[in-house]
Amino acid sequence: MKRDALKTLGLTDEQINAVIETNGHDIENAKATGASEVATLKQENESLKTQITDRDKDLKGLQKQLKYNDDVSQQLTDLQSKYDADTQSLTEQLNTTKLNGALNNALTAAKVRNTKAIKGLLDMDSIKLNDKGELVGVNDQLDLLKKSNAYLFDMGTTQSGYNPAAGKSTTNYSANLAAEME
Repeated sequence: MKRDALKTLGLTDEQINAVIETNGHDIENAKATGASEVATLKQENESLKTQITDRDKDLKGLQKQLKYNDDVSQQLTDLQSKYDADTQSLTEQLNTTKLNGALNNALTAAKVRNTKAIKGLLDMDSIKLNDKGELVGVNDQLDLLKKSNAYLFDMGTTQSGYNPAAGKSTTNYSANLAAEME
């Protein structure tokens, strides 16, 4: 406030001094109160800045951990895929080995002379192992091959008339040889 403004209002000098003194106290109180409020606001501002800085640090740490977790998750997924593929491959190899073993046993039991030759004549797509591990689809094919290509099987025929005498000659060999030379 200005004194001239108070004089134009028709106040006396005493009244003007009283108003200015009261106004001065109010201003000083406002300054003191304002200063403490400003200090409080500054302190709150600094506290909020610190909290934001701490929050940003925590977020960066979490992002790093999340990236690490993503990397680990991806590695786990990759390993699981590799494990599944390896398991499937090994299972197929094991089934093939079981099938070949059972087929070789069946061919031996059928008295096949050459298993490789017979395997080339078999329809391998129709030969399977059932749940019990028994060979399915081979006996019918072997029966057909026995009819059409009997020479591939040992049917148990032996030469008749051959009877060795336990290493003893039934004839005199030197006498026969001498007779032949004359």
